[in-house]
Amino acid sequence: MLTIARHELTQILRNRAVLVSGLVIPFAVSASLVWRHETFENIGSLGYLASTIVLTIAAFSLYSTVVTTLASRRQNLFLKRLRSTAARDHEILWGLVLPATAIAGVQLLGILAVLAAVAGSPDNSLLFAAGTLATIAMMLGLGLATAGLTHSPEHAQVTTLPISLGTIAVGVWVGITGTENLATVKRLLPGGAATELMTDAWNGGASVVDSLVLLAPTLAWVFLALFLAQRLFQWEPRR
Repeated sequence: MLTIARHELTQILRNRAVLVSGLVIPFAVSASLVWRHETFENIGSLGYLASTIVLTIAAFSLYSTVVTTLASRRQNLFLKRLRSTAARDHEILWGLVLPATAIAGVQLLGILAVLAAVAGSPDNSLLFAAGTLATIAMMLGLGLATAGLTHSPEHAQVTTLPISLGTIAVGVWVGITGTENLATVKRLLPGGAATELMTDAWNGGASVVDSLVLLAPTLAWVFLALFLAQRLFQWEPRR
């Protein structure tokens, strides 16, 4: 698995299109959000800003990169060749998605550390970390599922837009308007409950029990995404 991961990391660093669209741009956008954190305090809160950063990195640096990577490796028959080796299916998939996951994690740690330094630390770091990890797991699962519907790396630019932009839009909606109205709808949409959890964990004020309950919708999306991935994912080029 680690050998596959090292090879994949090399490929990501060599691919300028993936590097810029999937890694550099989300990092730059998130960094600019931190730079203008006072604006977010006026229209929302620091918790809203932190959750927006998490969703942006998870949607683009992680989700879009995973879909593009798997579609590319399927198209050039690399997935098929890997299946002829001693590596198991889950080891192949983990090896391919691990570099993107690690890079997204490093980006999040760096940006959120700067935000905490310039604007203040989260009220409950453990709850915020739980929401972040749940979001990453959700986007990984959705990435595997979407890869099953993606014919090529070029096609990934289309297939990833609904979930990547939709998840961020839901996060913005919840972050600005809260969940006093349409709470059930907002929490059931992907990214809604995670945004509320991370916002409350950063700002404080919500009980630990109420916050942990918000993990349920996100984890449900994880299981649904993995179920769809098992049904949709293909190892040979799609026709």
